[in-house]
Amino acid sequence: MPTRYTEKLTARIAATGSRLCVGLDPRFDLIPGDPADFLRQVIEETIPFTAAYKPNSAYFEQLGSAGFRLLESVLGMIPKEIPVILDAKRSDIGETQKAYAQAAFGHFGADAVTLNASLGYDTIEPFLDFPGRAVYLLAVTSNPGAAEFALQKLGDGRHVFEHTLDMAARAAERATEVGFVVGLTNASPEVMARVIDAPLLVPGLGAQGGEVTALGPASRLAPSVINVSRGILYADPDTSFETKARRWAGLIADQWR
Repeated sequence: MPTRYTEKLTARIAATGSRLCVGLDPRFDLIPGDPADFLRQVIEETIPFTAAYKPNSAYFEQLGSAGFRLLESVLGMIPKEIPVILDAKRSDIGETQKAYAQAAFGHFGADAVTLNASLGYDTIEPFLDFPGRAVYLLAVTSNPGAAEFALQKLGDGRHVFEHTLDMAARAAERATEVGFVVGLTNASPEVMARVIDAPLLVPGLGAQGGEVTALGPASRLAPSVINVSRGILYADPDTSFETKARRWAGLIADQWR
């Protein structure tokens, strides 16, 4: 039986003392030289401070077949003990979603993948039969548009995102673990009081202006990670990736206690 995703992530957090997730978002207009060399350097310098890596599929897909080859190459650069979250935000149904699941877990070998569950529970089902893997469902995203959908209240007084949270209980007996994406910029005390104790992938720190303290006390049992992409890859270009990763990991550790 493969190691459960939460066990792998928990072990990595313990080994590094860090909850930093490094987003691998290759902006080809900002990368000097060969993108593969750039991303290899990012990975090699940030390994000591990284709990997980999160390649964003869209940045690779825009290059077509060359982008897929680059993604495969980058995934091969990441040590096996470090969880990989493929940020794909897939949302479809039936056989199409089965194909997406096979691509993420079967072909690319990701440990976890982000999904948009707005089509309903059946849209995540094809991803739920992969032992040792996990999905992160978009619950409350970090963009302003979250107020137009996820944060809306329904007739029963609950928010839309709470119905997404309910999917974890429905999937409890399945092989794949379920976590959620909660953006810092919309992580109000009211929201966090309603978010169940499940693994969280937390964007919005750095360029988007979110504050780690919005998460409240780090008293959850499930392992959670906080993503930084631009703040490591492109900010302060005269500063090493190692230094920036150490700085962000330390800030997270200092503020989320």
